[in-house]
Amino acid sequence: MTFQAEELAEQDAPVETADPAARPAWKGRFPTSRRMSRRMKWTAIAVAAAILLAGGAALDHALTDPRTSEAYVSLDKVKTVAQTDRDAAESRYQQQKTKYDTLLNGITDRENKVTKRETDVSSAEGALKDAQAAVTKREDAVSAVEKQKAANTAGDGTWVVGKDIEAGTYRASAEVSSSCYWAILQSGTNGSQIIENDLPGGGRPTVVLSGGQDFKSNRCGTWEKQ
Repeated sequence: MTFQAEELAEQDAPVETADPAARPAWKGRFPTSRRMSRRMKWTAIAVAAAILLAGGAALDHALTDPRTSEAYVSLDKVKTVAQTDRDAAESRYQQQKTKYDTLLNGITDRENKVTKRETDVSSAEGALKDAQAAVTKREDAVSAVEKQKAANTAGDGTWVVGKDIEAGTYRASAEVSSSCYWAILQSGTNGSQIIENDLPGGGRPTVVLSGGQDFKSNRCGTWEKQ
């Protein structure tokens, strides 16, 4: 039942009174307070519906997709440019990182090679030191032997026994010539005091020398201690 139909039904409905003749003439011709209240309720409902429809239209207008706005489009362009720059920067970074890693690996390899060479050089230096020590030892040994041999060997010249040569028995290392001459002298007399001398004329003569003596040999070759 619509609002008007309900109102008309209420207007045409009989009004019960104790005395029908006593019913006022305006009874049923004007709306009652009850009908007035219902009318106001439906009017308020209609007004609220209109407000809601208007608000919905406004809200729909207000909720328009923001991505279509100029500000959003502008910001989206800025964002796109920033992303492009970021991607380009990341690509350059990766390229530089690749170069850096390559250089770093090369440096590491060179450092390893240098370390190996240093180790080899150190080992070679150690071996060289050992060899030098061995050579020095042999030289010392040879020198000692040579010194010992020199102390036990006499050639042409005058030798101080106990200083230039050791005391002991000496023999010519080879056959002497006929011009060989040797002499045992008293040390410190400048050859004026002859203890013993000889012109062997050949063979391998032998002499016995003691401390405090000088030994003189001419054209006899080498004398060796026995």
